Amino acid sequence: MKNYSEKSVECPHCGHHIHITLDASAGSQEFYDDCPACCHAIHLNMQVDELHKTINLFVDADDEQIF
Repeated sequence: MKNYSEKSVECPHCGHHIHITLDASAGSQEFYDDCPACCHAIHLNMQVDELHKTINLFVDADDEQIF
């Protein structure tokens, strides 16, 4: 599996399309990125599946998190 891949995601706040480079070399990760159009935080949850050699990316708004 390649360590780096590019994904296009949609901002959950304004719908702006964003291109994100994902680094799977450290395994599954959870991180935040700001939308360049509306400046709201976007929550990104990247799940690396080594068995099937896939990367699943889940995107939601920062205020949708349940703590």
